[in-house]
Amino acid sequence: MVNKKEKMICWILLLFILTSCVCASLVVNVTQSSYQAEENHNITLEWTFTTNTDRSPNSLYIHCLTLTDVRPSILFHLREGVEIPEFQDKQFSGRVHFDKDVLREGRLRLHVSRLRPADSGQYQCEVTTSDGKNSEKCLLKVTAERDRPKPETPNTTSGGRDPSTTGSPSQAERRGKIVLYCVVGVIAAGGTLLGVCYYMCRKHSMNYSPPIELDPMIL
Repeated sequence: MVNKKEKMICWILLLFILTSCVCASLVVNVTQSSYQAEENHNITLEWTFTTNTDRSPNSLYIHCLTLTDVRPSILFHLREGVEIPEFQDKQFSGRVHFDKDVLREGRLRLHVSRLRPADSGQYQCEVTTSDGKNSEKCLLKVTAERDRPKPETPNTTSGGRDPSTTGSPSQAERRGKIVLYCVVGVIAAGGTLLGVCYYMCRKHSMNYSPPIELDPMIL
C-alpha cells in the first residue's frame, strides 16, 4: 500500500512534468546570439517565438531587459499586446521601437538607436502566452569611437609619402629648396655682374683712341 509520502512525491513529479510540457510548447529563439556595433549607430535585435493564428494579441506578454555589470535595465515591456513605455528604463527612453506588424508572425524586432558603450551586455526577452512562458538571451557589444581601430598607414620605406603628411613638406625638402634658391640667386647675381663688367670693358675699348705717332721726318 502506498503511503502519503509516496503519493506526495508522485504528485510533485507529475506537476513538474506537466509544467515542463506546458513551458516546452512555447519556444523562444534569437536570430543571432551575438551582435557588435559602434557608438552612435543603430541596431536591430530580433527574437522568434512559436505562435498560432488563433491566438489573440491580447494574450501576449513580453518583458525584455539588459543584464549588465552595473544593474539590470528594462528595455521593453509589452502587456496584452500593448507597449508600456512607463516601464522602460530612462537609459533607453525614446531609443527603442518595435515592429508591431510582425508580432502575429511570432517575431519580436527591437530597433535600438544612438547606441552607447553602456548599452553593452546581455539582452534577455521573456515571452508569455497562453501556451506558457519562455525566454532567450543574446549579447551586444558597443565599441566606443575612441576605441575604433585606426586605418593602417602605407609603408614609407619604398619612397612613398605618408598620406597624413600630404601637403606639408618635410624639413629636408624645405632645406633642399632653400639651397636651390641660394644657388640660383648666386648664379643670377654672377651673371648680372659679368654682364656689367663686359659692358664696361667694351664701352671703354670703344672710347679708347691710341696716341698718334709723329713722323720724325716732319720734325
